[in-house]
Amino acid sequence: MKALILAGGQGTRLWPLSRKQKPKQFQKLISNQTMLQETVSRIVPMFSWKDIFIATNKEYFAEVKKELPRIPPKNIIAEPLNRERIASILFFIAHYNNSNLNEPLVLLPSDHLIKDSSQLLNILQTAKNFIANNKNYIIIAGAKPIFPDTGLGYIKKGKLIQNDNEIKIYQVDYFKEKPNLKRTQEYTASGDYLWNTAIYIFYPSLIEELVKKFVPDNYQHFLNIKKAFANNDIADLENEYSQMDKASLEYSIIENYDKTAVIESNFGWSDVGSWSVLKDVLSSPSGNFIKGNYIDIDCKNMMVYGSFDKLVAGVGVKDLIIVVTDDIILVCNKSQSQKVKKVIEKLQKQKKFNYI
Repeated sequence: MKALILAGGQGTRLWPLSRKQKPKQFQKLISNQTMLQETVSRIVPMFSWKDIFIATNKEYFAEVKKELPRIPPKNIIAEPLNRERIASILFFIAHYNNSNLNEPLVLLPSDHLIKDSSQLLNILQTAKNFIANNKNYIIIAGAKPIFPDTGLGYIKKGKLIQNDNEIKIYQVDYFKEKPNLKRTQEYTASGDYLWNTAIYIFYPSLIEELVKKFVPDNYQHFLNIKKAFANNDIADLENEYSQMDKASLEYSIIENYDKTAVIESNFGWSDVGSWSVLKDVLSSPSGNFIKGNYIDIDCKNMMVYGSFDKLVAGVGVKDLIIVVTDDIILVCNKSQSQKVKKVIEKLQKQKKFNYI
């Protein structure tokens, strides 16, 4: 089995720490390792370095190489520009032109938190064994919801199709992306739903077939990209890649395909997709998390992610997130942290690109 780690995103909801020049996968949010380094560290007990591939934007190639010196440079796949997961997978397949790709592939985000690495590896091994005999399946690692999160995708478990050493695999009944609070509360209480971790296991040849069926325009660009790789035609390669639709793997393929299965897991997963989620990961839900130079009087449930050369002082406030960088100070209510990405949209409209 090979692993393809996606490391080209910009993590806009963790602005202003996560910026275009150094997005969250290259930040040390949880430990003394970056999120990308943590992701690789989790899987190296199961994968050799030559079987780990990093898909990233070409402007991040040097950063990936610096952070992961044991990854062969040819395994760092520099995409010409940002596109969705389908494009990343097809670019990876085209890059290797089907050589050594007749085995399962696990697709992993580079910027998620998983507390129990050993259980993750057990999940991946179970998935590998399952699709060895069911090559027409896509397997999803699903995490048990621990609270109602309206910013995530949910998977409804269908019939149980395998129970291997208490690791259960279910047929997927249906998907629900970012439901409202009432529904997430119902889903969490029912025990019938799992969070979609965006960790997928499949055969690359299956994805090729499904792209051809469900996203035919991208499939044609994929064929042209394969030719461009074969001819070492960089200009044509970049032109074809730029024309790929920003088609979502979930919406375009997985939700339309009837042979998807989900593995139930409880490995301490979080997408760390907003400041409020990061705060809850790093501290108790009602406690404070402080990084930097900070004092307060009568403040509660605060997150301060600052520097040590600027003092942050709080008086009589609660439920705030304060992030301090060299050129930006963010102050937001903890319950509104999902809206941080709207600040970037506003900055783009005002053409204040130096803050993005």
